[in-house]
Amino acid sequence: MRARRDQQTVTMTSSDMQDTPAGRRAARADGPRSSQPKRRTFTGAYKLAMIEKYDAATEPGAKGALLHGEGLYDSHISYWRKARDSGTLKSPSAAAGAVPAVTHQGRQGADAENERLRKRLAKAEVKLEQTRAALDIMGKAFALLEMLSESADSPKTSAR
Repeated sequence: MRARRDQQTVTMTSSDMQDTPAGRRAARADGPRSSQPKRRTFTGAYKLAMIEKYDAATEPGAKGALLHGEGLYDSHISYWRKARDSGTLKSPSAAAGAVPAVTHQGRQGADAENERLRKRLAKAEVKLEQTRAALDIMGKAFALLEMLSESADSPKTSAR
C-alpha cells in the first residue's frame, strides 16, 4: 500500500518573511546586502608602499609571495603605477598636508598627455604625407590618361 500525503501549497507574504531568520537579516537597517562582503579600499600611501615593495622584490618568487600575502593581483600594481605616473595617485607627503610637488593637473600627468599628443601628431603627419603622395600620383595618372584620350580622339591624317 502506498501512503498518500496531502499536498499543501504554502504562500508566504512579505510579513511572513520577516518572521523568519532570513527575513529578519534581510530587513536590517543596513539594507538587504549588509551581510555581503565589502569592497576593499586602499589609501594612496598603501598603494605607493606596495609599488615600492613590489619593485624592490628581486628574489625569484618574492613578488608573487608579496602579492599573495597582501591579497593583491599584479593588475593592482599596474593600475597603481599608471595612476602614480599620471599624477592622480597622491604621495604620502602630499596627503599629510605638505606642499604638493605637482601643480593643479599634475606635472607628470601633463607631461604624459603632451607626449601622447606629440605621438598622435607625428602619426597624423605621416598619414598626411602619404595622402599627399597618393593624390600627387592620382593627379599624374589622370593627366596621363587625359593625354592618351586626346591622342586617341584626334583624327589621323592619311598619307594618301
